[in-house]
Amino acid sequence: MNNPRSVNSSASPANLDLVENQRQSSSGEFSRIEKRNGATKITFHSKSMPRGCNDKKYDLFRTMSGKLERQISNLRGKPIDTSLQDKEITESLTAERFLEALQGPELETLKEMEKIVLPEDKTWPFLLRFPVTSFGMCLGVSSQAIMWKTLATTKAEKFLHLTQVVNHVLWWISLVLLVSFSITYLFKTIFFFEAVRREFKHPIRINFFFAPLISVLFLALGIPHSITSSLPSILWYFFMAPILLLEMKIYGQWMSGGQRRLSKVANPTNHLSIVGNFAGALLGASLGLKEGPMFFFSVGLAYYLVLFVTLYQRLPTNETLPKELHPVFFLFVAAPAVASMAWTTISASFDIGSRIAYFISLFLYFSLVVRINFFRGFKFSLAWWAYTFPMTAVATATIKYSGEVNGLATQILAVLLSGAATLTVIGVLVLTVVHAFVKRDLFPNDFAIAISAEQPKQKKWLKQLINGSLENSTRGLKVLDPEDTRIDIEAPPLSNAVCHTV
Repeated sequence: MNNPRSVNSSASPANLDLVENQRQSSSGEFSRIEKRNGATKITFHSKSMPRGCNDKKYDLFRTMSGKLERQISNLRGKPIDTSLQDKEITESLTAERFLEALQGPELETLKEMEKIVLPEDKTWPFLLRFPVTSFGMCLGVSSQAIMWKTLATTKAEKFLHLTQVVNHVLWWISLVLLVSFSITYLFKTIFFFEAVRREFKHPIRINFFFAPLISVLFLALGIPHSITSSLPSILWYFFMAPILLLEMKIYGQWMSGGQRRLSKVANPTNHLSIVGNFAGALLGASLGLKEGPMFFFSVGLAYYLVLFVTLYQRLPTNETLPKELHPVFFLFVAAPAVASMAWTTISASFDIGSRIAYFISLFLYFSLVVRINFFRGFKFSLAWWAYTFPMTAVATATIKYSGEVNGLATQILAVLLSGAATLTVIGVLVLTVVHAFVKRDLFPNDFAIAISAEQPKQKKWLKQLINGSLENSTRGLKVLDPEDTRIDIEAPPLSNAVCHTV
């Protein structure tokens, strides 16, 4: 068996001399270079792994990314030119831009030829994918705490022999959900403020900023008696201050016109702002206040009538809601149901005003329930939580109605509606947990907040072409009879033409 070292030792002397000459030649070359360059010290630096190409795009939404670097560079006298991607952040997105780039009554779907400023083929960071609409879960669970508290304390439902244990458990669950979601969204605000700013400018998403505020009101209404029997009335003013400020901004935009006028952005989710007024009136009246609750009830009633007529006339986009968004129709039920309970507390009786609001909500509830197509044929999403809160509100109003109109029929109706609302919340909660932790598809990439600030060039060119074609074509259109809606085509006059008669 041959030893490898024996191979090296068997090398010929001629080969060894050749290697030695090459070595001396190389060392001599290095010496000449060293003398010519002044004995330059050669050092080797390890090259770090390059960052992913998509990290820079995520930096566009980070709060301090780019701004601090530009400030430091300017101080050093080396200003950095603003790139095209930075322009997407520095330019403010208007409501018109959202309406141009997105489609559907919820403005969630990206139109063709539109581009986004974030990668489409990668999964974004979780904070970017966590939308403000997630607070709908807090509304559903906290409203259940109120319903079970009402069931346990209403005399008409004493035959059920319920205690406040369920109310206690649901209240703590809703509190944990609200705190965890609020902390998560707070981190999103800190690290990705641009994403929050875009959600606030979104014509539809802005309504969901009422959801955490309403959840706080529901927690105050559903607090168990074992924790406290009454809250200090001063808390009501702290709870309603942010709601009032947000309403002044939104309602002002509804009246002032422009791209955010109500006829342009009206959507079933606008009911959340109305519910905030009625829920605040309900809490204030339960704390013994009078003028403040009456003020918010009046504001909510006025704008509910306007919104109800606008939405019932037609959807502003004149499009049919996709199946995935059918549950938001149940928000029609929430406002009159909460208004019924609020007026009952203000007037200290379930009088004719409370009955009118309750019967409106009950009719809308059954008119939606009988439509079986609303409950099948679409995938699960966060929009399903829109089922839970309105159903629970109607059930709670029915419990209060059964306490005023005591009878077997009202008791059965209260139990049935409460059972349906509870089963719905449990089912939606289980599906939410499955999709969030097992399938991990509950929070997809949120394209609605990543639209470009500028229109695609191709779209601009196509729009100009279409507008020019329409402008030229309308020159040859003339309505001969003003009472006739049909349009007759009249040829435009021909210049330099000779007419021949036969």
